[in-house]
Amino acid sequence: MWIIFALLSAFFAGLTAILAKIGIENVNSNLATAIRTIIILIISWGIVFFTGKQNEIFNISQKSLLFLTLSGIATGLSWLFYFRALQLGEASRVIPIDKFSVVIGIVLAFVILKEAVTVKTIIGGILITIGTIVLIL
Repeated sequence: MWIIFALLSAFFAGLTAILAKIGIENVNSNLATAIRTIIILIISWGIVFFTGKQNEIFNISQKSLLFLTLSGIATGLSWLFYFRALQLGEASRVIPIDKFSVVIGIVLAFVILKEAVTVKTIIGGILITIGTIVLIL
């Protein structure tokens, strides 16, 4: 089931880039990010309340809250830089560089999470890196 969610994530991430590129025309990239964030906030909390999970907020450990906060900061910075890059550059060149985050994530999973290093993962990371370089040059 996780593969279906991952594929849906990839589809919507790709769609997001195109919609964002169209939407930021003549709009300050920081303002565009703020508008996007408000929409995400409304949808996310709407799902939480719709599924009745809002009371679980009190069960979150301090460690989880800290790392979710840090993740939120990283996401916000990523979006701010991404929207500015989309505004200044061609989407077909910005998107591959942004997706290089996959390689960075793989390396961090090995180093921080101590996940197993496999030949398939290394080959995949190398191919993504090569693809990113080819598309941006």
